[in-house]
Amino acid sequence: MEQRISAVTLGVRDLAASKNFYRDGLGWEPVFENSEIAFFQLGGLVFALYRREAFATDFQIDPQSFGNAAIALSHNVRTRSEVDPLMERAQTAGAKILKPAKEASWGGYSGYFADPDGIAWEIAWNPFWQLAEDGSVTFRSGDPPA
Repeated sequence: MEQRISAVTLGVRDLAASKNFYRDGLGWEPVFENSEIAFFQLGGLVFALYRREAFATDFQIDPQSFGNAAIALSHNVRTRSEVDPLMERAQTAGAKILKPAKEASWGGYSGYFADPDGIAWEIAWNPFWQLAEDGSVTFRSGDPPA
C-alpha cells in the first residue's frame, strides 16, 4: 500500500450544521453535497462530512457503537500571525476552544478547537516546516514535530 491518505471522513450528527461550520468557520466550500454527505477538495486530499447514521450503515454497524477516537486534525499555516484569526473565526462559527493558541514547546505557535461534533482541530505555525504553494507539507528529517 502506498504511504498516503486519499480521504478523511467524519461522521457528523447534523450534516447541515457541520457544513455551515466548515463553510463559515473555516471558509471551505463543498465540491459536492447531498442529503447524506458533503465533499471538500483540500489540495490532494478529499475531506468528507457524512451523516452519522448513513456512515454507520456504510460501515454495517450500529451508530451507537461509534466511539470518540483520540484524534486531532491539523491545519498548518505559513506565518505565526495567521493562527489567532483562524482560531477566532472558528470560535465565532461555533467551535469550542480546547487550548488557546500559545507558544509551543517544539518552537512553534498553536491552539486547538473542537468542531460541532467534538472533533479536535489544531491550528499551527511550525517555523521548521515549509508549506508548498498548494499547502502540502514535507517532513524533513530532524524537524521538530507539530
